[in-house]
Amino acid sequence: MAKKVAIIVTNEFEDVELTSPQEAIEEAGHEVVIIGDTANSEVVGKHGAKATVDLGIADAKPEDYDGLLIPGGFSPDHLRGDSEGRYGTFAKYFTKNDVPTFAICHGPQILIDTDDLNGRTLTAVLNVRKDLSNAGAQVVDESVVVDKNIVTSRTPDDLDDFNREIVNQLND
Repeated sequence: MAKKVAIIVTNEFEDVELTSPQEAIEEAGHEVVIIGDTANSEVVGKHGAKATVDLGIADAKPEDYDGLLIPGGFSPDHLRGDSEGRYGTFAKYFTKNDVPTFAICHGPQILIDTDDLNGRTLTAVLNVRKDLSNAGAQVVDESVVVDKNIVTSRTPDDLDDFNREIVNQLND
């Protein structure tokens, strides 16, 4: 059965960390919905990739989705700067309810705002690991880590492993 995956993103995302998982999800027969600040706006990656926001965060309901993808780059830091904390609140639905959650590179920064990382095992890019540890996570240096519903990876070099585990989670 096809599933629907929310992707939360804004400008300065790491291009391939959006495009590669999105392609893997779609090739596996699932749908993606890009969620950002404003519907029908364009977000631009660090290297020029462009994506159209399908739905504004104010109108997004997490219960409408079977998974969440958080690409890295500078996007997660920008999303965390949302004065209303909407992206962390959106992500919390997935972590709290054991819905598949996928974050790569700097993406796990958003998961810190869920307050649901205590005792979970994750990975991320090097300069995010201490923040995850401070949030109660056990942090390891592996290409992909699956802890129940949360799948994390470090960098674009890990995309093959990350994408494989995303599809595994969605196809379960």
